[in-house]
Amino acid sequence: MIAYIGTPCNQLQADLVNGLPVLVSFAAYCPFLDTGGYMGSFDKLLLDSGAFSELNSGVKVDLDAYLDWVQRFPWANAFAGLDDISGDWKRSLRNYERGGFPTFHDTDPPELLADLIPMARERGGWIGIGLMPPRTGRESFLRRTLDQIPSDLHVHGWALGRYAQLPRLDSFDSTHAWREWVKIRQALGPWATSAECMRLAVLKVQRECRSLQVDKSNQTPELFAKGEA
Repeated sequence: MIAYIGTPCNQLQADLVNGLPVLVSFAAYCPFLDTGGYMGSFDKLLLDSGAFSELNSGVKVDLDAYLDWVQRFPWANAFAGLDDISGDWKRSLRNYERGGFPTFHDTDPPELLADLIPMARERGGWIGIGLMPPRTGRESFLRRTLDQIPSDLHVHGWALGRYAQLPRLDSFDSTHAWREWVKIRQALGPWATSAECMRLAVLKVQRECRSLQVDKSNQTPELFAKGEA
């Protein structure tokens, strides 16, 4: 299981996640990440179109600008196609024709998944799964969907850290590690560097997710109570 940390928003955060898996969103991209050389310092890099930001703000992502931006980072592990989280799956398909791996949403028609699987194979072997917020109480849907996805595809769960116990999820993204870092830094004081505390925060997120063996989504564990990417 790979936990991608959400987009760093300042130089300190970017330095702390040096050598760690990082998701960078086009909608939240900060120029210092590029000019400071940080983009090349991350162990794994996942590029995101910013579809969730589009959903929240109502401001459409410029697809041409996003694809131009993606070309600047050819070493990235994968980049997502511009999907429509609100349910306009036809728009998602039109955007996927331009590139990026596809995402299947709980707002999409169930039969769409069969069409996205061969597309995912053509786009580097990645496929995403996304849920319309709130994301609680959706384990049954996720299990049914994951059971239909062949094992040769890498499955990324968008902000699905609360479901990381599902064995077929290969990676997820979350901003929770930043809050855990603050807690660990305060607890350890001079006994660990800031970067070491960040690595402990990431380990904590990964291990606590894996310890969830039943669907506790309706209880909203503190670990993912707020601020998922």
